Amino acid sequence: MHLRPAICAALCAGLGLAGCMSRGFEPLTPAAQPSGRFANIGYATWSENEPPYRLYPGDELDVQTPSAPELNKTVTVQPDGRVTLPLLPPIMVADRSVADAEALISQAYSSQLLQPQVIITVRAAPLKVFVGGEVDKPGVYDMPGDINALQAVIMAGGFKTSAKRDGVIIIRRGAGGRAMMRTADLLHGITDPSQTDAVPLRRFDVVYVPRTGVAEAGLFVQQYLRDVVPLNLGFDYSAGPNYATATLPR
Repeated sequence: MHLRPAICAALCAGLGLAGCMSRGFEPLTPAAQPSGRFANIGYATWSENEPPYRLYPGDELDVQTPSAPELNKTVTVQPDGRVTLPLLPPIMVADRSVADAEALISQAYSSQLLQPQVIITVRAAPLKVFVGGEVDKPGVYDMPGDINALQAVIMAGGFKTSAKRDGVIIIRRGAGGRAMMRTADLLHGITDPSQTDAVPLRRFDVVYVPRTGVAEAGLFVQQYLRDVVPLNLGFDYSAGPNYATATLPR
């Protein structure tokens, strides 16, 4: 793996989280903005549409070959984004959809099998969210199930007294790897459930609680866009004939 320590340090300092960045992803072009205060920051328009599931390190896969069941195997996507299967060299599957990974492995088997069809089933996947900023215990947390932004903050020890509870920043990887950002009011929902804006979270969402005041929130999203989003939210894989660069959340 080829990592960029300087960017890794910048993210760790900004979020209080673990994470590193990889090379070689084009910066985003300006897109529709979630609010006027971030008018100069190129985030994609927020959407609740969920893109196709993509494979990442830690995913446990059942790989079945109906024409050659002796090749069936349960594998885990390794930290470098590859899986190792019988008769094949390690294959890069990270950041691919299940269908793309099936096609790639089927093609790899085509020189050895008359019917190289492969079926992949995801058995288990790490579900993590990043929680940082003005919370007691910033870090990377496992999702116990379906949770929202307020529950993630509670998992991280709750708000500090300096937290801007009505302007929590949520960043999510959308279609094509583009980052989307929105703010959520987690203050009024605590006292009035009808006013809740808790935002259901998805795998690898970032929840950042800024200090009271706009300046720090703006600085965070600028740094995050510059240092992380151009690198595909930290999940960028570039496969070459002899190497692969990879970045993954830890």
